[in-house]
Amino acid sequence: QVQLVESGGGLVQPGGSLRLSCAASGSIFSIYTMGWYRQAPGKQRELVGLLTSGGDTSYADSVVGRFSISRDNAKNTLYLQMNSLKPEDTALYYCNLRHRTARSPYYEYWGEGTQVTVSS
Repeated sequence: QVQLVESGGGLVQPGGSLRLSCAASGSIFSIYTMGWYRQAPGKQRELVGLLTSGGDTSYADSVVGRFSISRDNAKNTLYLQMNSLKPEDTALYYCNLRHRTARSPYYEYWGEGTQVTVSS
C-alpha cells in the first residue's frame, strides 16, 4: 500500500508561484508514472502533468512553459512547480501514482488533494 499526501497549496495572486509537494509513504515499484491532476468546481478532473520512471515528463497544453514536475527519490516526494499562475489554475490539485513490477498489474493511488486559489 502507498499513501500520497499533498501539501503546498494556498492563495496566490495572479502571476505568482507555488510549489506543491506529494509525499509518498511505502515502496514505489520500479515501473511507474506519477502525476498531478486538478479539478475545478463544476468541471471534470484533468491531467496537469506526468513523470514516468524513465524520466519523461508531459504536460497539459494549458500549463506548458509555466509548470514543471520533478521528483526527489531520496525523499520519495513529487513536486509541481507552478509559475505565472492564472485565475483559471484555481482548482483542487491531486497527486496520482500508478506503478507495477515486471510481473504485476498496475496499482493506482490518489492523494486527497490540496487547494490552489489564484486571485487578487
